[in-house]
Amino acid sequence: MNQEPASPWKQEIETRLRRTIVRLSPVGGGDFASSFKAQLDDGRTIFVKTHQNPPPGFFTTEAAGLGWLRSTGTVLVPEVIAVSDTPPFLALEWIEPGPANDRTDDEFGRSLAQHHSVPFEVFGRPDQRTTSSQAMDNRVTATWAEFYAERRIVPLTAKAVNLGAIDSTTASKLDVLVSKIDDLVGPVEPPSCLHGDLWAGNRMVDAEGQSWMVDPAAFGGHREFDLALMKLFGGFSQRSFDAYHEQCRLADGWRERIPFHQLATLLVHAIKFGGGYASAVERSVAGYV
Repeated sequence: MNQEPASPWKQEIETRLRRTIVRLSPVGGGDFASSFKAQLDDGRTIFVKTHQNPPPGFFTTEAAGLGWLRSTGTVLVPEVIAVSDTPPFLALEWIEPGPANDRTDDEFGRSLAQHHSVPFEVFGRPDQRTTSSQAMDNRVTATWAEFYAERRIVPLTAKAVNLGAIDSTTASKLDVLVSKIDDLVGPVEPPSCLHGDLWAGNRMVDAEGQSWMVDPAAFGGHREFDLALMKLFGGFSQRSFDAYHEQCRLADGWRERIPFHQLATLLVHAIKFGGGYASAVERSVAGYV
């Protein structure tokens, strides 16, 4: 029997599910929330994450994003079991992790292409909510160029300068990039529902070798943004990108736009972690200015 002291979020989950949590085991891997494997008295296992002081609406915002991702029926996304902002927690179905197999990346690339092919209603979020620990602005815009400039590059550049994360020379180059952004974003496409933070750590592989998307910062945007994030830190083989392209052709020049679509995430990392990320921002922007 679980011996941990009662907590408001644990009590709320038990009330909503009408079950008792008999064991909580910490799960590692995140850099923001505390996560647990929770065993219920009816034999079920669920995943729970919580935070002592999250941004307002943090977990219900994530739950909405998970719902949008699931709604296309093309990618595997954990089901939301329960969610609350007061007390703060998100409870999901448990995905038993396992090793990848020789079909994992191909199947993921195809399913992601199918998902991106389903039109989303806006560039931004219909609920206008912010995402991530940086409270990223997701108010709706008319175009991807406007969204990426005004909701990502401009505010992140200002924050990075204020915190000393990048120097004034790099900031000036980013200003120039914004002024010519219509020429950099590539062919116009309708918005897709993006995961929004699709690095390898947010792709889980289950016991059957299937890929699941977790921890989204979902919003409507250009599909090349998700693919650029997949390239940023590695973890996805070329087979994922080849299968994606075979399923849904990518516009000419998408590879050349990868550093451009990585800039927002690199700015976030420069703000949060400093170190070599400022240099990575400089290298990326240098390719366009």
